[in-house]
Amino acid sequence: MTGCVAVIPARGGSKGVPGENLRRVGGVPLVVRAVRAARAAHGIDLVVVSTDDDEIARVAAGAGARIVRRPAGISGDTAASESALVHALDELAADGLHPRVLAFLQATSPFIDVDALGEAVGRVLAGEADSVFAAVPSHAFLWQRTAEGVTGVGHDMSSRPRRQDRDPQHRETGAFYVMDTAGFTAARHRFFGRVDVAEVLELTAIEIDTADDLAAASALAGLLDRPQPVDVDAVVTDFDGVHTDDTAALSSAGVESVTVSRSDGMGVALLRRAGVPLLILSTETDPVVSARARKLRVDVRQGLEDKATALREWAEERGLDLGRIAYVGNDVNDLACLEAVGWPVTVPEAHPDVRAAARVVLTRPGGRGAVRELADLILAARAARGPAPAHAGAPNDDGRLS
Repeated sequence: MTGCVAVIPARGGSKGVPGENLRRVGGVPLVVRAVRAARAAHGIDLVVVSTDDDEIARVAAGAGARIVRRPAGISGDTAASESALVHALDELAADGLHPRVLAFLQATSPFIDVDALGEAVGRVLAGEADSVFAAVPSHAFLWQRTAEGVTGVGHDMSSRPRRQDRDPQHRETGAFYVMDTAGFTAARHRFFGRVDVAEVLELTAIEIDTADDLAAASALAGLLDRPQPVDVDAVVTDFDGVHTDDTAALSSAGVESVTVSRSDGMGVALLRRAGVPLLILSTETDPVVSARARKLRVDVRQGLEDKATALREWAEERGLDLGRIAYVGNDVNDLACLEAVGWPVTVPEAHPDVRAAARVVLTRPGGRGAVRELADLILAARAARGPAPAHAGAPNDDGRLS
């Protein structure tokens, strides 16, 4: 018998926010955020994503989830989440898995409190509660319209006690529900037996139902997301605005020149020495780009109308997983590439839409150390997971290996 299984229902159809479960917050698809939260929570032994959608299945499996294919009959707009949970439990039982505890997570809650989730799992496993759900304590005064007018809900209109003199009520966030499996199977509902709450911070309690919710979550991601090691296998970059400051000098003879950073050159050299493949993609065909790529000794592809296709082709040629590639861009023509990879990265002065799509916003500007900053983050992640590969030679001051 398994201790706890987390199930994340994530169907493909969504009317409020089309493609909702694959939409990105902080550069990460919502379903992946939920899978990672469940995998990080103490006490959860297996993470399952129940879906009817091929792309959701692919992305969730890449994040470490087991996939249960949900039948069409319980994948429509009117299907209750409980039906997906029961189906997932039946599929697991067919494989001999009978979890004592079921954790139900919703991908539409992008900021799941991992510690609170783990504590809730522990309480149900210990028999201290049968059902525990995420909630925010609230001292709000609620009102309701009736045929007679507006009336107070749960409070006396003639008495306005101070906040500190009132016990809080709790607002359900929808982020997670942890249940005794036997009790849930009997009740077919998430609230039964001894019900309790797991308090979470109000700032994290956003649930995405509309495009405005998605925009608000994206704005909060930079504040709430914990920094993660940039653990990637390859780096792909735009040129203008990343290797340069996005400006150019034009001589009277019509010759264009740009300014690049020796620090960035060193960063590229260090990545090459660590065995990290690099590629520069550029919309324009420019001898400046070719010259810089030769200097750095990295692949380059120019004159591209569709950079995302070139990115995918390059990755496929080298057997690289897009989920483990960092792409660095700065403007709207980089959005398709940023959406294609697992690590969308941008510079601080990037277009607002690009910043919103990024998983990492660097602190150094384009052409002024941004590439070196990313290189340092990648190399630090590699150092944390094991010794660097052996190499010969050392980079000189312009980033070349001697």
